[in-house]
Amino acid sequence: MVPARTRITLGILAVVLPLAGCDNIENPAVAQGVSRNDLIAGLAAQLEGSASLTYTAAYQLAGGTTGSIAQSQSPTRTAYRYPTGVVLVTDDATTTCTKKSCTMTAPPVSAASPPAAVLADAQRAGLVAGSTVFALLTAAALDTDMTVDQHDTTIAGRHATCVDLSDVDDAATREFSTCITNDGVLGSFTGTLNGKALDLAMTNYADRAADDAFDLPRGAKLTDRR
Repeated sequence: MVPARTRITLGILAVVLPLAGCDNIENPAVAQGVSRNDLIAGLAAQLEGSASLTYTAAYQLAGGTTGSIAQSQSPTRTAYRYPTGVVLVTDDATTTCTKKSCTMTAPPVSAASPPAAVLADAQRAGLVAGSTVFALLTAAALDTDMTVDQHDTTIAGRHATCVDLSDVDDAATREFSTCITNDGVLGSFTGTLNGKALDLAMTNYADRAADDAFDLPRGAKLTDRR
C-alpha cells in the first residue's frame, strides 16, 4: 500500500507536469525564440573569440576580386588587404594605405575590433571584417521577431555554422547570411551594407600569419598623423 504522503506527492506531480507540458505546446514560439536567439548569440561569441587567434584567411569577393585578413598575437596586429588598398591595425597605430601612400593615425581601442570608419574603404571594395558581422549578429540576437534558417557546411576545409537572417531590427541591414567556422573566423557573408551589395567567401585558411603579411605596400609614401 502506498503511504498517504507519497500519494499526495504523486497527485501534485500529476497536476503540475501536464500543465508544464501544455505550456510548452501552446507557446512554441517562446522556446523557439530562446533557442534561435541563443544560436545567434553563440555565433557572435565565437566570432568575438577569434580575436585571440593567429591566422590568415583568403576570400573571394564579389566581382571575382580577392582579399585577405591576417592576424597575429604578441604583438596584436591585423592586416586587411583588398583590391584598392590595405589597412594595418596594431596597438600603436592604424595605417590606411592605397597603392601609393599610407597614413598612420591613432590606434583603436582594440586592434582586433577597429571602428567601422577605419574599414570603410575595405568594405566598399567588398571585404567585410569580422567585427562588422559581430555587430550584426549581436543586434539579431536581441531581436525576438527576426527570422532565421540555420545549416552547417564546410568552407575552405573548415566546418562552419551558417545562418540566413531576415526581418532583423536595429541592425545595419535587415537581411543577411553568414557562416562562422568552428574556430570563430568569418567564413562567408552575403548582404547589403550602406547601399553596397557584398558577397564574400573564404577560399583558404591557415593557422599562421607570414611576417610580410603586415608589411606596407612597397614604395608607398608614409605620413604619420598620430
